[in-house]
Amino acid sequence: MDPVRNKSDMFYVYILKSLKNGKLYTGYTNDLRKRFKEHNDGKSTYTKGRGPFKLIYYEACIDQDDARSRELYLKSGGGKRFIKSRLKRFLFRTGWNI
Repeated sequence: MDPVRNKSDMFYVYILKSLKNGKLYTGYTNDLRKRFKEHNDGKSTYTKGRGPFKLIYYEACIDQDDARSRELYLKSGGGKRFIKSRLKRFLFRTGWNI
């Protein structure tokens, strides 16, 4: 097995912060830069009109099913507690609350 993977082989779970309404949005993609641009350009149905956004967290996965499962977890109560704990200093410093 090759330990160095192509960029396109990775999947990313990400959390965006809306600078307009203060809400967090979680998703996954295999092209994080492109997807972030789509959110900010209003090309994402769910976040359209809620930008601009700031990318505040992401994780890389080597399997799409793992990324999708992680996305669903981060959207759950336990996942939100994990993010709140993981980003505690950042969230406190910036006055964001989840």
